Amino acid sequence: MSLWLEALLPFLAIGAASAQLYPNNTSPSTNGSSSPLNNAQSPPFYPSPWIEGLGDWGASYAKAQAFVSQLTLLEKVNITTGTGWMSDHCVGNVGAVPRLGFDSLCMQDSPLGIRFADYVSAFPAGGTIAAAWDRGEWYRRGYQMGSEHRDKGVDVQLGPVVGPLGRNPKGGRNWEGFSPDPYLSGIAVADTVRGIQDAGVIACTKHFIMNEQEHFRAPGKFEDKFSDAVSSNLDDKTLHELYLWPFADAVRAGTGSIMCSYNRVNNSQACQNSYLQNYILKGELGFQGFIMSDWQAQHSGVASSFAGLDMSMPGDTEFNTGRSYWGTNFTLSILNGTVPEWRLDDAVTRIMAAYYYVGRDTASVPTNFDSWSRDTYGPLHMAAKAGYGLINQHVDVRGDHFRSIRQTAAMSTVLLKNTGVLPLKGTEKWTGVFGNDAGEHPLGPNGCADRGCDKGTLAMGWGSGTADFPYLVTPLEAIKSTVGQNGGVFQSVTDNWALADVQAMARQASVAIVFVNADSGEGYITVDGNMGDRNNLTLWQDGDTLIRNVSANCNNTIVVIHSVGPVLVNSFYQNDNVTAILWAGLPGQESGNAIADILYGRHNPGGKLPFTIGSDEEQYGPDLIYKPNPDGSSPQDNFEEGVFIDYRAFDKKNITPVYEFGFGLSYTTFSYSNIKVNKLPAGAYTPTTGQTKAAPTLGNYSTDASLYQWPSSFTYVNQFIYPYLNSTDPKTASMDREYGVNHTWPAGATDGKPQARIPAGGAPGGNPQLWDVLFSVEATITNNGTLPGDEVVQLYISLGNADDPKVVLRGFERLSIQPGKSTTFHADITRRDISNWDVASQNWVITDAKKTVYVAASSRKLTLTAELDTSDYR
Repeated sequence: MSLWLEALLPFLAIGAASAQLYPNNTSPSTNGSSSPLNNAQSPPFYPSPWIEGLGDWGASYAKAQAFVSQLTLLEKVNITTGTGWMSDHCVGNVGAVPRLGFDSLCMQDSPLGIRFADYVSAFPAGGTIAAAWDRGEWYRRGYQMGSEHRDKGVDVQLGPVVGPLGRNPKGGRNWEGFSPDPYLSGIAVADTVRGIQDAGVIACTKHFIMNEQEHFRAPGKFEDKFSDAVSSNLDDKTLHELYLWPFADAVRAGTGSIMCSYNRVNNSQACQNSYLQNYILKGELGFQGFIMSDWQAQHSGVASSFAGLDMSMPGDTEFNTGRSYWGTNFTLSILNGTVPEWRLDDAVTRIMAAYYYVGRDTASVPTNFDSWSRDTYGPLHMAAKAGYGLINQHVDVRGDHFRSIRQTAAMSTVLLKNTGVLPLKGTEKWTGVFGNDAGEHPLGPNGCADRGCDKGTLAMGWGSGTADFPYLVTPLEAIKSTVGQNGGVFQSVTDNWALADVQAMARQASVAIVFVNADSGEGYITVDGNMGDRNNLTLWQDGDTLIRNVSANCNNTIVVIHSVGPVLVNSFYQNDNVTAILWAGLPGQESGNAIADILYGRHNPGGKLPFTIGSDEEQYGPDLIYKPNPDGSSPQDNFEEGVFIDYRAFDKKNITPVYEFGFGLSYTTFSYSNIKVNKLPAGAYTPTTGQTKAAPTLGNYSTDASLYQWPSSFTYVNQFIYPYLNSTDPKTASMDREYGVNHTWPAGATDGKPQARIPAGGAPGGNPQLWDVLFSVEATITNNGTLPGDEVVQLYISLGNADDPKVVLRGFERLSIQPGKSTTFHADITRRDISNWDVASQNWVITDAKKTVYVAASSRKLTLTAELDTSDYR
């Protein structure tokens, strides 16, 4: 049987018709519990909704239809199918349409810069810039990343990230995203998407969805034993109120692409999960762009097409096999009538609509770099070592982005403790800097491929979400420069285990600055026994011992933490000799300059934690799954905690964190007063009704197989994925022994008739009424100190139901206030902000539970409060 059908058959047995996620039975689960979520199923939903030009997509939709109407069948297949791993210049390319002068689309990592390229910037990571709580900074970072991708000839930036959301702080790729809070992540991803796309590049928001750990994210070997992909099992309410929330914001912001993830969700592979892709993403959220697979996350041909996949990446079934679920197979599926022409037309139209939506028709430049070599000349097709020519033009696309990178990194630094020693004056008698996190990797900042090691100062995690540093300013050189300019004494020990030297120097120092870190990344790289995910929340490289040895000998010890997320600080945060603690995250190329700006008062810290720092990893809830099932079956990861992650879990369990979500100090102080709530007319919520138009078919094709053969005098490139047939006989071309046998396809999959609209849908992001503003809230914020500073003012709401968190974040604003002055905080509360997901009606509802609003300095410092009268909106 061909790959085309072989991967389909297991899929057909999955699920029963329903419009919500639901469990199957109760039995012992891999994570050690008996749960109704164990072996949950994901119901099928067909057909895959077709693009309609909803929202502001009308003009780009019309352009896309006009373009697609000119295409032949082979050209349509070419645009949907990747050409194969390392077959072209980018990490992903689809086929070109030379007849119309349409070049191959280039897909390139990453969410913090351009991977595999020179003369590019290394921006702060998403989980770091989240600590800035600043919409303008998120947009600017997105725009600058987008402009660099544009000028290198990239069409699709593979970012930003809101999956993983960050269910467990040990998740390896959490740092690529923003925050475990869906509201904060939603605003951050929306502003980043707008920035990238305003620069003329398609944003690919990823990974959809529930990709919350690296262990077992995809089928494969683990400790020489096969394991199927982990299944993230969850209920409908948790999906909507937590993990789907930021994706809805990305869709509303116009993201042109979404990448489906490796894992299973309720035991259906994410990239062929028809409920999530058809019903939720394209239906309920009204997504108008295209869904691309993560690299090798496609596991079928027909099934993935019916389930809503629009682009296969990188195109081959496994890297460098030359075989594809699509390509030739997609051509055949249209010719034999298995897949209707409208489904292929819709996939191509979605891709081209995104192309026009961001202005690629005017912003596009030819790709001028090669992912696989830094040589100026080399193979045009690296996998096959075929062709030869100019592959790298070494175009410098950085501009003056270093300035904003430095500022953003400083804005994202969080001051956790300060007994009054900060800011430093630069005139300290003897400054000692300690820790290998202060210095440089012996082989340079790019000394390990994809940053797959922890040597020198940590400024980004590891994996595909990285970029090469053009340079990396270390804390060691930045602090040394400041001290040197003021004529002070500067000494350092950057070996964490040189304990005698550490102790001796600490005894001489008037101020000791200790740098420590904790790393993580993507699961294909293992660092110090950590296979992507962290094994624990402790500091790496014996950082606790380093701090203990320094602080025991210097009563003015400042600790700076570079980490991918929360770390345990139990051993030192209450130590009287530890006079200040800062969390600096993963700050990118200007790391040292940014932390020196904070330490020496050139920038007043205003960042606040985008996560909670607890005293024990068990406080965060269920652990990751680290061990495979003995029989190789799919590990069952049951999200039994529902919406209670991070600060919501701490609040529910009444656990006092060390440093709560939203916490951060400044070199000045602020006070809050005068809360005012203004109720606005909006009316009751109306579900969306009506029907779509029928699926459009753009152009006609011939069923004559002789028209789809290899062109004469064609130069075949080994391993490259093509749409052509190798025989005029479809059975021979398919290599399917059962060709012509009737197969059972999912009910409704080929139905192109008008479809009922989904009540919670109606526009990109969902029902437009969800964004009706129901209340506006204001408060007075006063700077009581002697220095100008920034305060991140937060708005929380208690939704009031028994199964709700104590409070949920629903607004924030970063305010810059001069000493002795006051300013007004303002936040709008939308219908969505005070709604709950109702699994019975499959829609958002405002319950009759009492709603309370808080204006706060953090999730635990709820300073001002008022009640909300929601009676008119229910």
